[in-house]
Amino acid sequence: MKLIVGLGNPGQRYEQTKHNIGFRVIDAIYDKIQSAQNTENIFSKRVTSICQSLVMQTILHDSPIILAKPMTYMNNSGSAVSALINRFEIPLKDICIIYDDIHLDIGTIRIRQKGSDGGQKGMQSIIYHLGTTEFPRLRIGIGEPVGDLTDHVLSKFSEEDEIEIKETVKRAVEAVETYVQDGILTAMNKFNGR
Repeated sequence: MKLIVGLGNPGQRYEQTKHNIGFRVIDAIYDKIQSAQNTENIFSKRVTSICQSLVMQTILHDSPIILAKPMTYMNNSGSAVSALINRFEIPLKDICIIYDDIHLDIGTIRIRQKGSDGGQKGMQSIIYHLGTTEFPRLRIGIGEPVGDLTDHVLSKFSEEDEIEIKETVKRAVEAVETYVQDGILTAMNKFNGR
């Protein structure tokens, strides 16, 4: 079983902000699975609240997965992620954290097996709670801030950037599907870059 976690902030105020791109990818995966259920016999448990997260257990390409959106706010994501890992007994190699990265251009995704937090507060919290950097992640570029970092990550994409981001979210969904079906190395080879 794999645990796919998208990072973001709960609440309508943050819905379409750059910092919530992880939530958007989880929602897109969920929507894709739900639409497939109309034509296929896929087992999914309804969305529930477990370990301070919205969670859905389902099947993706014949593999059981858990989709999760921590409701702890970005800076405390680690408490929810570590609780989910313990609750479902998921090995670290079978998790994937999806989050925004200011060091990547808009439209760029990067998949890695491990790495630093890159200054991202949600990842700092996860690494602190897990005590390691050795777990897969999918970073989505939101571009460098021109002014204040907080203002940048909590702002919405421009109309022009939103067009790019919609395509990026689709590619991120495909990358997660590849990760689940074929493993992280195949996903890295296929999707790293623009």
